[in-house]
Amino acid sequence: MSDRPLLLPAAGLRGEDLRVCYSAALHNLLDVNTIADVADGAAYLRAGGGYSDPWTRDAAINSWHAASLLSPEVAKHTLQKVCTDGLVAQDDQWWDQIIWVIGARHHHLVTGDAGFAADAFRIGAASLDILRRDRFDSRSGLYRGPALMQDGIAGYPEPPYQPDNPSSFVLDHPVSRDIRCLSTNAVYVGALGCLEELAAEVGADPEPYATQRAELVAAINDQLWSDEVGTYGYFLGPDGLDLHQETAGLALVIEFGIAGAERAAGIVGGIHREPFGVVNVWPHFARFSSDRPGRHNAICWPMVMGLWGYAAAASQHPAEFGRSLDDLVSVFRSSGDELFEVYNATTGEVDGGWQVGRQWQSLPHQTWSATALLRLVHEGLFGLRFGADGITIRPTVPTTYAGEWSLESLRYRAATLDLTLRGEGTRVRSVHLDGQELEAPFVPATLAGHHHVEVVVG
Repeated sequence: MSDRPLLLPAAGLRGEDLRVCYSAALHNLLDVNTIADVADGAAYLRAGGGYSDPWTRDAAINSWHAASLLSPEVAKHTLQKVCTDGLVAQDDQWWDQIIWVIGARHHHLVTGDAGFAADAFRIGAASLDILRRDRFDSRSGLYRGPALMQDGIAGYPEPPYQPDNPSSFVLDHPVSRDIRCLSTNAVYVGALGCLEELAAEVGADPEPYATQRAELVAAINDQLWSDEVGTYGYFLGPDGLDLHQETAGLALVIEFGIAGAERAAGIVGGIHREPFGVVNVWPHFARFSSDRPGRHNAICWPMVMGLWGYAAAASQHPAEFGRSLDDLVSVFRSSGDELFEVYNATTGEVDGGWQVGRQWQSLPHQTWSATALLRLVHEGLFGLRFGADGITIRPTVPTTYAGEWSLESLRYRAATLDLTLRGEGTRVRSVHLDGQELEAPFVPATLAGHHHVEVVVG
């Protein structure tokens, strides 16, 4: 039995390319970026090459997307490492603090660690209290602050960008403190849903979080939706609603149920993609171009590409999911199966993009590039959706990835699973556990030992 999962592909070039990239992503996560903590010897995940410490945003996303499943003790220590004195680290990137709750709740769902759930609720609730006090705009009903993936000023038009300001950090351009962004508010919705669930788990009152979540969903749909263009805008700022396409925000409004099925279908159908995939923000701002793309503008960050791919799978758009998987495989294979931080959207080359007058480096060994791909395999292709009581199986198999796939030696709580997936599409026709047909596509969390799960879609 392998000490890590083994992906065995359907026949054909796409299958082999995905297998190679899956293996590279596992190596990135479990070998390259798992680091021994000098303080206590416990291992944690660094953000990647050039980023030796875990950041709140990276810790949460990497745990959420793959690490809590594949390396639960390392994920747990990483999530704990970015907390201090019973709070998510109180740094100057406040808009990224609340995403910790999503990573923490997902860790609990995957592992069943009740003690961690109690800590997660306490830390998340206390951190939210501070953010609601200091960052909530009662007039719009939205949270203030920059976007999830745009901590550099290259991710914004003018304003909030100030042409004569040499700083690359978004908060050094003061208007950015008060904008209300789609992705950040979508993250709050996801976190409030997690706090509601955690509250119920630990015996606290879930109602305040349910109420806040419903109110925030309504505010997003009222303030950030544009009937003019039939989609959500990027941010609400001094000039009203900015209508640039923010891909992470659009992905998250689908994933967290903010956009209903009709709007989600319109978003998927209308998404702009460049030759090598979806970009952070489209189109280019006036100071950038395809020859000099902005570092956080029209350029490919694999983590954002992964968010978009999962949204396509979750909303049952297999063709778009297939394109997203193809895009990630293409850029990773073109860079020698090394998983870099940023890629040029026009050429597919490794490219850190432009910001404040210079071209930046795209760093290697980026952990959330790896976890983006791993999530698309586990939760997209194989459709593993983790709940408190077990795994619901909802595969998404595009025509281009149809056939038979195996995922062997996947460890889940006290069990080791060998999964076989056959067919094409999103409709589950049958599920067998150790040869016995199940009434529903569900594997219970109480399972222990080595088991085989066979899923047929069509």
